[in-house]
Amino acid sequence: KGANVLLGPGVNVHRSARGGRNFEYLSGEDPYLGARLAGAYVEAVQSEGVMAVVKHFAFNEQETHRYGESSDVDDRIAWELYYPPFQAAIRAGASAVMCAYNRVNGTAACENGDLLMRDLRARLGFRGFVMSDWGATPSDRAVARGLDMEMPEAAWFTDHKLETAPADAVSDAAVRILTSVYRLRLDARPGCVLPCKTELMSQQSSEKHKELAFEVAASSVVLLQNRGVLPFDPATVRTI
Repeated sequence: KGANVLLGPGVNVHRSARGGRNFEYLSGEDPYLGARLAGAYVEAVQSEGVMAVVKHFAFNEQETHRYGESSDVDDRIAWELYYPPFQAAIRAGASAVMCAYNRVNGTAACENGDLLMRDLRARLGFRGFVMSDWGATPSDRAVARGLDMEMPEAAWFTDHKLETAPADAVSDAAVRILTSVYRLRLDARPGCVLPCKTELMSQQSSEKHKELAFEVAASSVVLLQNRGVLPFDPATVRTI
């Protein structure tokens, strides 16, 4: 359909069984599984000339007060449980990361310097651009704290408001976005010419696509059988 950006993969590790986005998060409850799937997903998508946007960074795992709760997480839990899928996606060359609605340790994720500048860029080595979730930009200060692109439109990142932002921060944000565009050669192969009406209205789904989706879904179902293993006997099992 002419798209050159895909808002995925979603890789948050399930923390609450009632999380409203759990159905689309690749990781399930297992950061190792998420890491294996995230890297492969990013490589496949971007091999077709489409940017992958890994989301939602970070700790956006619950539905209650999704838009403003504070996920208070220490370093060990972050790196052992929640960051591995993002780390794998970044190593695979993800073009962008989407920051989340929630707060992290009291500060909005999309203007959280510890999250975006320290953890994402310095420690995880991310070199692409950070895009906000829809309406998640809390202020124009976010550009100096690691956010590069406000979505879906400019409410805070307007010409007028960015005039008072640090010039180097605005320049760095523009460079990161354009670098991602040029890296996938979207300047030369944009996919379509705006407003892309013909491509957007086209039917890209085929019977083969539907058959493949059904086959993948059926093959992914795992039936667990208890063959005398459970319950564990504490007298004989000391380490799991």
